[in-house]
Amino acid sequence: MNPPLTRADTAAETAHQADLWKPVLLRALAGLAFGALTIFWPSPSVQLMGWAGGLYLLATGLLVLWGIPKTGYMRDRMPGKIFAAAGAALTGAGVALVLLHGDRVFGSVAALGVGVAGAVELYCGIRYRGRHGLARDWIASGIIGLGTAAILPFFISLGAHALLGVAGGGAIISGVLWVLSGLTLRHDARDAARKP
Repeated sequence: MNPPLTRADTAAETAHQADLWKPVLLRALAGLAFGALTIFWPSPSVQLMGWAGGLYLLATGLLVLWGIPKTGYMRDRMPGKIFAAAGAALTGAGVALVLLHGDRVFGSVAALGVGVAGAVELYCGIRYRGRHGLARDWIASGIIGLGTAAILPFFISLGAHALLGVAGGGAIISGVLWVLSGLTLRHDARDAARKP
């Protein structure tokens, strides 16, 4: 059990690192690249859908895991532990999609990975609103992730193109959100570095 946080612990724990923008911006670029691929891919095969979706989820999961300490949260304390679970769910779903191919597999496994990550981000966004600079972004990203996860299984019968369209649409929307957030964090870090 974690000891209760004092005011000093809370302030120290939520002070994010100046380079937090790096994993945020890389996550955005991964989402936008995957989304663009799904838009311009006219007739994807089931195997290529598994590889593309799997690599996207794997990259996103690894970036979430890399970004945990940069947010100011420790992996062995809350909310670092649940962010680690979200990163692990995305990474595991990504590996599963790379190895196993099929419409039903993609629809269920991707929905599970994106849904777990979305639920974690929504929870942390609500829980730490006003106490962390990314809280509003986590809320928006969580809603997008949960929405994508809820819709994805309904498109299983429509095939790879429809599944990639739904997953890619969610990736583009969250990618735009994370680009704005990453650029804002980078701008704020530059301003903080200039101040004496």
